[in-house]
Amino acid sequence: LAISSHTTNHKPFTRSTVKKTQLANKQRFLLPDIIMGRIVDKIDAWRKKNRRNTTKNKATTSDGVVVPFFYSFEFFPPKTEAGLDNLLARIDRMSSRLDPLFIDVTYGAAGSTIARTIAVASHAQRYCGVDVLMHLTCTGVTREQIANVLQQAKSSGVHNILALRGDPPRGKRSWEQNDVSGGECERAIDLVKLIRKLHGSYFGIAVAGHPEGHPSSRSLHEEMQHLKEKIDAGADFIITQFFYDTNLFLDYVKRCRECDITCPILPGIMPIQSYNSFVRMTEYCNISVPSQVLDRLNPVKDDDEAVKEIGCEIADEMCRRILETSPEDGGVDGVHFYTLNLERSVTRILMSMGAVDV
Repeated sequence: LAISSHTTNHKPFTRSTVKKTQLANKQRFLLPDIIMGRIVDKIDAWRKKNRRNTTKNKATTSDGVVVPFFYSFEFFPPKTEAGLDNLLARIDRMSSRLDPLFIDVTYGAAGSTIARTIAVASHAQRYCGVDVLMHLTCTGVTREQIANVLQQAKSSGVHNILALRGDPPRGKRSWEQNDVSGGECERAIDLVKLIRKLHGSYFGIAVAGHPEGHPSSRSLHEEMQHLKEKIDAGADFIITQFFYDTNLFLDYVKRCRECDITCPILPGIMPIQSYNSFVRMTEYCNISVPSQVLDRLNPVKDDDEAVKEIGCEIADEMCRRILETSPEDGGVDGVHFYTLNLERSVTRILMSMGAVDV
């Protein structure tokens, strides 16, 4: 696979040489200058540097009181060479201008995008100076194939893996009880265990969370048990499915804490880009949409720019509420943006929150 021609314009990063910053209401919150590595270690270092004081700090309130927070971005590998070049340039630009704590790069069903996933992850890690969380699925693949991908990731400088079961069987929207993955690792927990067996603590490992419940779980209690088992098996933190009902996320975090799941939990925020794509994705993923959101979108559903503007406002409000909420009530100190490989909406949201000044 050909890598973007502009990769030769930069010297590879072997360690973080630039001190990362987070801004909130024009105030900078610094990340320690640590060696690029496991994301969970960066989160721990960030928290020590910017310890939350829940009696004083509220996230960018109307009174101007601020709370530091971190954020990250997801990208997916394009299908064409031109698209790949454009994405690599965008990652470079967003990494330098917006300073995410990390980015993550998706992985196609049964490894269908492995070459491009590795290309994007390697470029971002080596040339953009940003840590990468690389998706890895176990559906329909052998342990040997998984081991080969892990070695490629390690050779590319990647230190973090998002361990996923993968896409459901053909013709189904989601996994159901008694579905078979068709690979040698049946579930995400098996993939977590394999990564730890093969590479010890080298990789930081994230797993998926589902604020509205996983379709294959019999109950929310059973789902919490499965999630706790993945953490106990070696996963370091959780990134959730996207949602639009903030109450569901806050309740989810509280349930996790009640089940002694104490690791970082990052909410998945997907800015609305168009009305049709919003409806299609929420229906496909069975995501509930509060009536207040629909009431704001429906009057402008045929105006893409107006939809994007309202979508940014909704995402801004969701982030603020999550960051303002105390940890005891489900609040967290970081957010994860599903960018859909787009730049403007995420930048607008972070600017409106006072998180960046570009």
